[in-house]
Amino acid sequence: MASYYPPVGFHFKVEFDGFAHGEDADVRFQEVSGLNVSIETETFQEGGENRFSHRFPKPVAFSSNLTLKRGMLVGSKLIQWFRNAIEGFQFAPTRITVMLLDEQHQALESWVFVNAYPVKWNIDAFNAQDGKIVAETIEICYQYFTRTEESTSFLPPANPSKP
Repeated sequence: MASYYPPVGFHFKVEFDGFAHGEDADVRFQEVSGLNVSIETETFQEGGENRFSHRFPKPVAFSSNLTLKRGMLVGSKLIQWFRNAIEGFQFAPTRITVMLLDEQHQALESWVFVNAYPVKWNIDAFNAQDGKIVAETIEICYQYFTRTEESTSFLPPANPSKP
């Protein structure tokens, strides 16, 4: 019987609609976070029935921003997009795709963020005593995201002998 191997979290890629893809340094990040969604519930107490209360789902809540972290990139088209929004208050929402990759660099899962635009840009502190690179953190607000399963290559093969 084949074993299940969960995908690794260090092999991923980020693509922005309208920006170059592939080997472009603008889409390389060391960390992606904010891939969370939740459904809150509302409690309703039924009149005359005191033993329990009803719980109903509320709309889906995309409660956190998409956060991308990388080494600071000089002359970046992506950062120009951020500067236009933050410094010039000129927003150009776009679609962002985050892909978790397998060992052949093919997408296993994708998360597509719709109507995304920048809301925060942070540059790490400059410190003469540390030998670290300067990192920038970019926070992006979005309307919603969808998750798509691209491949099942990390799943064990189906057993054809079972009915």
